[in-house]
Amino acid sequence: MGKKVLLILADGFEEMEAIAPMDILRRAGLEVTIAGLSGSAIKSARGVTVSTDVLLSQVSGDFDALLLPGGGVGAQNLAESKKVKDLILQQHKKGKGVYAICASPVLVLSPTGILNGKSATCYQGMESGFDKNVRYVDQKVVIDGNIITSKGPGTAVEFALSIVEKLCGKEESQKIRKDILA
Repeated sequence: MGKKVLLILADGFEEMEAIAPMDILRRAGLEVTIAGLSGSAIKSARGVTVSTDVLLSQVSGDFDALLLPGGGVGAQNLAESKKVKDLILQQHKKGKGVYAICASPVLVLSPTGILNGKSATCYQGMESGFDKNVRYVDQKVVIDGNIITSKGPGTAVEFALSIVEKLCGKEESQKIRKDILA
């Protein structure tokens, strides 16, 4: 059975940061479950409604990775969820993947403490929001152990390819990179 990724959508999510990784991870044969924080249809930052596979409150089972798109409002909605925080801490404790992009590294991951002593990146201009124990790195994608962070919409493809490399290997990541002309 393939590896499983849980992608959580909250109202106000950034479209490119959710859809590009979802597409690329599925191309790699990963089982991506889209969980809606507040319902079965989640509205993006620009009014695009995406149907989810399941409500986050109904999610059970084990996942190899947790993926958190950004978008200022979306990230804030994720950050306010106890269920999201609990999932992040469970994933991290098990040594499983926790991947966040844009505002989510600062607003969602940093408050949990899992970035303390680690390197991370985020949406330009938000880095001052990191806990003082987080090493901000000005790169498109930063990998530190099982945590992958990325800057924003324009880095979503690179972010997704880094996740594929982490979960499926460099060869699969390079194959998809070639297939999508990235």
